[in-house]
Amino acid sequence: MSARILVVDDIAANLRLLEARLNAEYYEVALASSGPEALVRAAEWMPDVILLDVMMPGMDGYEVCRRLKANPDIAHIPVVMITALVDPAERVRGLEAGADDFLSKPVDHPTLFARLRALLRMKQVLDAFRLRAETAQELGFTPEPQPSTSLAGADALLVTEDVNEAELLSCVLSGDGIQIRLASDPGTAWSMLQDEQYDLALLSLSMEGGGLRFASRLRAQAPTRDLPVLLIGDADQKNLILRGFDLGANDHVLRPVDPNELRARARNQIRRKRYQERLQAELNRSLEMAITDGLTGLRNRRYITRHLEGLLRVGGVALLMLDVDRFKTVNDTYGHAAGDQVLQDVALRMRQHLRAVDVVARFGGEEFVVALAGAGQEEAVQVAERLRESLLDSPVALEQHKPLAITASIGVAISRPGDTLDDLTSAADAALYRAKANGRNRVELAVPEDWRRRSAGVA
Repeated sequence: MSARILVVDDIAANLRLLEARLNAEYYEVALASSGPEALVRAAEWMPDVILLDVMMPGMDGYEVCRRLKANPDIAHIPVVMITALVDPAERVRGLEAGADDFLSKPVDHPTLFARLRALLRMKQVLDAFRLRAETAQELGFTPEPQPSTSLAGADALLVTEDVNEAELLSCVLSGDGIQIRLASDPGTAWSMLQDEQYDLALLSLSMEGGGLRFASRLRAQAPTRDLPVLLIGDADQKNLILRGFDLGANDHVLRPVDPNELRARARNQIRRKRYQERLQAELNRSLEMAITDGLTGLRNRRYITRHLEGLLRVGGVALLMLDVDRFKTVNDTYGHAAGDQVLQDVALRMRQHLRAVDVVARFGGEEFVVALAGAGQEEAVQVAERLRESLLDSPVALEQHKPLAITASIGVAISRPGDTLDDLTSAADAALYRAKANGRNRVELAVPEDWRRRSAGVA
């Protein structure tokens, strides 16, 4: 897995040693010898991971990390702090500054590379979401609000056979508002995951049945693929922990568990998950808006075109083309605001009189289309008549004018084997034209001579 790594250390020998080891693993490496230089290099070069020494003159690693995480353009870059300090409080200090992990000198290279692989996988996912979210913003979509930094209401699943450990960890995490649900074995845990959503999974590597096997199962299933996994292991389970990272685990703590370190690591994982969920929601909303008509809330022409093409490839489809009668007169007499109200009311009534599986879209102007997958002639005409009558039921209530009675003309076409989208829409349009010519407020079914015939519409 190739990636850009920025190494920050004030000692040249340390820089060169890490550079050589990283180059040997085919990483692209940049070097910085001070905190200020690291901030500049990070912003200019945009690395995938930053390896940051803690003890540096002037600006130490903690301050560098805080400034990195305070810059929204580079806050997403994972930071691994490296130091000769062994006090657990220093690890916690680094994690609370925003570091993703904390490694001790001399660096154990298998551990370093395992952490790099795990962090790079996580960053690739977030980068994909970020890119799409940025594209949505460039198109004018308002970004989602930042997730709350509070952990109140977060749910964590703890999988361990040790009741005493479960009680201790629950007590520690509850101080941050994290609710712990306990499972004593992987089978029970899996059942619980089917019923509830969790923000974090904590897995003991010592339980019978295999914590790593369960971690692998979490990553293999779509519903749990993005659930952060924090491993709990003993100091002599280093190989299992490294294997866990390769299987998709996000973080780990060693026994005896330091309460402050556990809080910091759990906090970071939950907040990252919420950040990812925010990006996902932003992407979903932008995609929804890209295929939705802004005025009526119906699908737009781009969406219905692709949908109809898909239906034509796999089977038959009935196409209804509906046009509001004398709509130009509405705009000219009452104004465009009233015209918009009419279109919104038509869209609402169409939704109310169609099945969930039917797709209705605004095709343009005052024209709407409905795709009825697999519908025959009789059913399609019945649906069209139901829609036409729904507009006659009651006039449209306008804000600054008296209620306005409206009608619509509808053309219906049933696809034939081998038809293209152009064939189908041309036939429906010809049937719609005939409905207009025959007095409006009526449904016409496409006849053989309508296929491939193009006609100008009637207002």
